[in-house]
Amino acid sequence: MSKNITPYKDSSLRKKEQIAQMFDTISKEYDGLNRVISFGIDIKWRQKVVDIVENRQPHNILDIATGTGDLAINLAKTQAKTIVGLDISEGMLEVGRQKIKAKQLNKTIKMVVGDSENLPFDDDTFDAITVAFGVRNFETLEKGLAEILRVLKPQGQLVILETSVPTKFPFRQGYFVYTKIVLPIIGKLFSKDKQAYGYLSSSAAKFPHGQAFNNILRKVGFINVEASPQTFGVASIYTASK
Repeated sequence: MSKNITPYKDSSLRKKEQIAQMFDTISKEYDGLNRVISFGIDIKWRQKVVDIVENRQPHNILDIATGTGDLAINLAKTQAKTIVGLDISEGMLEVGRQKIKAKQLNKTIKMVVGDSENLPFDDDTFDAITVAFGVRNFETLEKGLAEILRVLKPQGQLVILETSVPTKFPFRQGYFVYTKIVLPIIGKLFSKDKQAYGYLSSSAAKFPHGQAFNNILRKVGFINVEASPQTFGVASIYTASK
């Protein structure tokens, strides 16, 4: 995947800088529009991620590409003492901080600005690391995954929730109609950033999924790698360990 799939084709900024700009722009509308676009199914997917992590009883968790903090907030159910939500977009993080404050989770969840490909943490720091709909936004996928491996403790667990492409008829055909036609139209109608949702749909379609992504995780050095398709394959949950 690719550096060349970027939100703004006419921009001279690097991909990660464009990603930060895009999410800053759509941060206040993101949660509501995301519920509409996914028909609310993403809530169920995130809960599955929480269930997987909870079984490991982690003391500390890093949620990368945390956005407005939905997954980080849900992960508080694991009873982890510390949850760090990291994102490149200050705009998204600020929305998340308000949600965390409203739920009185300030002592548990800390939101920090950071680059997923240059994580500001020591080696072997976290018991569990999660990423929901974020790895496809990495500028250099393998570099970001290698950073995750570095800061994950030995025997620690990585759980990734990411879009994927259905393989069976008619779900595959329906997926492409929805992501290439319907989703960009919704974005143009309801978003102040007309290009953002076009990028989100195109990047989802191009991202390696299933066995292809499993192979990348193994190449980077992860073990016990598994993929679990969700909802006819429109998303997948990947688990791996160090």
